[in-house]
Amino acid sequence: MRYVVLFDAGDSREDAKLDTTVACGSLTGYYPQIAVGIAVSTDPAFADRIGRDRAFSARTAVNREPAIPPLEPGGEVAAADRSGEQWNLDVIGARPGREVAEDVLVGVLDSGVDAEHPDLAGAVDPELSAGCLSGLADPRPEAWAPTTSAHGTHVAGVIAAADDGKGVTGVAPGVRIASVKVVDDAGFVFPEAVVCGLMWAAAKRMTVTNNSYFVDPWLLTCDRDSEHVVYEAVRRAVDYASIRGVLTVAAASNENTDLATPSGETADSRGRRALNDSCKLLPGGLRGVLAVSAVGPDQVKSGYSSYGLGVVDITAPGGDGDRCVLSTVPGGYGTACGTSMAAPHVTGVAALLAGEHPTATPQDLAKLLTDGARSLPCPADYDLDGVAGQDAFCTGYDRFNSFYGHGLVQVP
Repeated sequence: MRYVVLFDAGDSREDAKLDTTVACGSLTGYYPQIAVGIAVSTDPAFADRIGRDRAFSARTAVNREPAIPPLEPGGEVAAADRSGEQWNLDVIGARPGREVAEDVLVGVLDSGVDAEHPDLAGAVDPELSAGCLSGLADPRPEAWAPTTSAHGTHVAGVIAAADDGKGVTGVAPGVRIASVKVVDDAGFVFPEAVVCGLMWAAAKRMTVTNNSYFVDPWLLTCDRDSEHVVYEAVRRAVDYASIRGVLTVAAASNENTDLATPSGETADSRGRRALNDSCKLLPGGLRGVLAVSAVGPDQVKSGYSSYGLGVVDITAPGGDGDRCVLSTVPGGYGTACGTSMAAPHVTGVAALLAGEHPTATPQDLAKLLTDGARSLPCPADYDLDGVAGQDAFCTGYDRFNSFYGHGLVQVP
């Protein structure tokens, strides 16, 4: 079993290796900058030996068997211009022919990006891509290519599909993309993969990363008991990436949940969990991360999109109903709806802003994004199914509220 292990600041690799060995485990990787290690052990008592407040295996907490679907291609890659179907670009004010600085590097932390897709072939940088499923960066192409999911390729197309009059166009065509694979073949995103992905982004000096996922095994991870290990490891990685100049953009999730007021109970393989204020969406709920909700073509919060005052920072097109977002998939094109599609719009605009402001810090870019957003007030009536009930409650005021944060992202 693989574990994420917390160590004390300043612990050397040798210190971490010794602690792990004494607890009957093997240290397979160590990030001394944040004192987080990756360990494996065949001893079921490993976490008890080293401390359950220090080590956690996410796989043991997953309460469902993985279903591994085949990767279905999206049909033939046609030469026809399909930009007329991209209502999402009109909503954010994207314009054809816009210039993007080619030295802007965007990390797509996802299920892998198809580097052979003609709309992405010029964008994906194989030298800066890596697979992170083991918790350690593997730069071999087979480690970061998509295998069972088109998700990462779809996200990458929203950001950077070429503006060449063929297929679709991204928000920021011309930026470089690094495929950083953190989603495994069963669709799980375990903390060791996320830590690896964020640390790889920091090491390669990426400008911004897109994180259209939440960290398994829970939608909300609480900063308590053994869950603290996951929470703290990801928090340290996010903070380190920010210090190294990386802006982290993340999807707000698709559960129509108020992320600002977690309550009630959930269940996993180990029993029931009570939610409280320490429970946050990872990485979207962490300080320093730009969390993105989704709107449909009508510019109203999509019914599935989670929300939360002080959690959601900005909103972007994610689609709703039968009006989803068209983008690249391996072998062609496809549509998808979700905050996963909303986040890369914000990432793309962040890349454009970084090209215009090459010395901007992650904090500067976040402020430019939120200051440039178009305010969206809370809807007067949010009865989506017409049965005289509110499907979610928006709080706040016109320029900052729980549905849209600072408003709808806009291309500068």
